[in-house]
Amino acid sequence: MKNAVEQKLFIIGPAGKLETIITFPIHKPSGIAIIAHPHPLYQGNMDNKVVYISNKALIEKGFITARFNFRGVGASEGKYAEGVGEISDVLAVNRFMQENYGAALNNALLVLTGFSFGGAIQAFAAQQLNPHKLILIAPSVARMNTPQVVDHAGATLIVHGDHDDIVPLQSVIDWANPQGIPVTIIPGAEHFFHGKLTILKQSIMNFC
Repeated sequence: MKNAVEQKLFIIGPAGKLETIITFPIHKPSGIAIIAHPHPLYQGNMDNKVVYISNKALIEKGFITARFNFRGVGASEGKYAEGVGEISDVLAVNRFMQENYGAALNNALLVLTGFSFGGAIQAFAAQQLNPHKLILIAPSVARMNTPQVVDHAGATLIVHGDHDDIVPLQSVIDWANPQGIPVTIIPGAEHFFHGKLTILKQSIMNFC
């Protein structure tokens, strides 16, 4: 990413080291963003293109970003923990980010972002972290039995494609409607947003 500075490191999580890339924006940061990837058992990792484009959008909006591999993925230690352990991974990454950058930013904005499985995990993590903004991209909320989130004055963005054959659009609408959270639908987009990543990026930037 042009002029952005990346730092690769390991964060100590509850199951061992978590492989992480922290990226710093060009100008003074406006906050911290943590991005979670798709399902570990189906080739999900932090290099996923939806994770990458989300990361890029948030950097351009001035956030210090952290994208990481869940336990058992890439060089991260541990093994898949049915979603429960992965929530703890997010909490560990947040703790590291707050301890190392939060104070300097005067406890600035926290954004939690996740794609597919990662979206459901971030909805769980939001219950404990109470982020300023929550971005859920094609979140597998039904499959993960995801709880409702507290949507303070439109603080949650859900983006979904109407051609998603992995996470059905209707399952996300059924989860969002009782909470009064709108779902942004990208026409023609399937689960991985092939050919629609630019629109996805702009949706994130407009929200932040």
